[in-house]
Amino acid sequence: MPKSDPHSAQEAFWAGDFGNDYIARNMSPALLASNIKFFSKGLDAALPPKSCIEFGANIGMNLKAIRHLYPDCTLRGVEINEKAAALLGNEIGVSNVFCGSILDYACAEASELALIKGVLIHINPEQLPLVYDKLYGATSRYLLVCEYYNPSPVSIPYRGHHDRLFKRDFAGEIMDRFSDLRLVDYGFAYHRDPAFPQDDISWFLMKKGA
Repeated sequence: MPKSDPHSAQEAFWAGDFGNDYIARNMSPALLASNIKFFSKGLDAALPPKSCIEFGANIGMNLKAIRHLYPDCTLRGVEINEKAAALLGNEIGVSNVFCGSILDYACAEASELALIKGVLIHINPEQLPLVYDKLYGATSRYLLVCEYYNPSPVSIPYRGHHDRLFKRDFAGEIMDRFSDLRLVDYGFAYHRDPAFPQDDISWFLMKKGA
């Protein structure tokens, strides 16, 4: 399992104790059920992917949901927190995990689906263009971006910490950067959904090429 070091205060935040504590908050069967519902909607307009890579995969709760929907899909993950990456390796295979910064990930083989969920909001804004390049380069067909949306960039406090959560139009910026990406579908998941709540996430499914 390759490893690399953090490149910013934001990355160090998730690589350290806060990232370790996050693991315990994201292991419930209820979250898995909500994720299955979430991705069934988010990928409804896509052809079934044969391979998927998630950036910021943590322990693999999103990839578990993808596996439920597409049992034959090859799963890969990039995760900066070492403890989470080890648990992710147990789930999808150690050789399929890159433990380190997204900025250091080198894509050897593009997947049919690249996924990022609740991660871009925690990236240093100055590094977003490089992360966008990584996402684009990692997919041969679809890109699914699931983040907090705001029409203009804004920073908001996150669990008592400043400069750790940023909202903006991530998908719009990505499509502006890559002219061959087109929007296929989009939607919103509400935290008060009575059956399958999510954390007020807006999702955008984009397709590469014609």
